[in-house]
Amino acid sequence: MRVVQSRLFVKRIRRFRKQEKQVLDQQVRAILDNPKIGQEKRGELRGVFVHKFKIHSTQYLLAYRIKENEALELIMIGPHENYYRDLAKYTKDRK
Repeated sequence: MRVVQSRLFVKRIRRFRKQEKQVLDQQVRAILDNPKIGQEKRGELRGVFVHKFKIHSTQYLLAYRIKENEALELIMIGPHENYYRDLAKYTKDRK
């Protein structure tokens, strides 16, 4: 399965340090091993999965979806504050 990153995802991980990116890579590998590891959202975010994990003491949420062409699309990553609001806005703009 190939991995596709959204512009928003790339923009946000640009700020990560090397150690934080290593943790993120481990989490992406875990998602590739088991795509249902995250919780599927309902309503306007149907089809989007959110996987929660910690880097240091901060909990991050990673939104992703599985595309029909066997690709894992990484949509957005960030802390919980305003996360779902921003995610809904981003996915609505991309439809």
